[in-house]
Amino acid sequence: MKTKKALCIMSGGMDSTLCAYMMKEEGYEIVALHFNYGQRTVRKELQAFRSVCRDLGVENPYEIDLDFFKTIGASALTDHTLDVPTGGLEAGVPITYVPFRNGIFLSIATAVAEKEGCEAIAIGVVEEDSSGYPDCTESFIGAFEKAANLGTKATTSVTIKMPLVRLNKSQIVAEAIKLNVPLHLTWSCYKDEDEACGECDSCRLRLRGFEQAGAKDPIPYRHV
Repeated sequence: MKTKKALCIMSGGMDSTLCAYMMKEEGYEIVALHFNYGQRTVRKELQAFRSVCRDLGVENPYEIDLDFFKTIGASALTDHTLDVPTGGLEAGVPITYVPFRNGIFLSIATAVAEKEGCEAIAIGVVEEDSSGYPDCTESFIGAFEKAANLGTKATTSVTIKMPLVRLNKSQIVAEAIKLNVPLHLTWSCYKDEDEACGECDSCRLRLRGFEQAGAKDPIPYRHV
């Protein structure tokens, strides 16, 4: 019987890591894809991705460099002249939004999935408890799925799975603990690579999720 494959876009963070373990739980063989796009914590995220892949037993993961994001700029994650905000979560799209990042990631993921014969692409977007990024919404991912299937071979049929999209961070933490996801290997901080800053939006969301789930985050923080 043919093994079903899922192409998992994995940053090394908690959400995308849980997403990959959920796909494994569903019986998919994992094809792992990571992007180095000039983000501030590029070294730490790559290290986290590789560690998670070893734990998952993934062979030959894809690591793709996308240097052009730094040329585009307009995001505090890729333009080091812009400060990562540490004042707490605010309404609107934050300066840490990378223009159309998930659209670009999904385009490349579709190409890899077609080559690998994957029937699913999994992405760990979270709409209900996120930083307000427009490319993390269920409506956007659903529209992209239609475009991906229109732009690939007639024999290619890909479903884009987003199992976390309606969860909040405490539910994500609880599900990760239930599936024995190695959360100590993951990294979410936007700013720092040795200790998580504890102040950026991503750290705040992660810490709040652990607190509400009644669990302790296993990664080190400079400020908590």
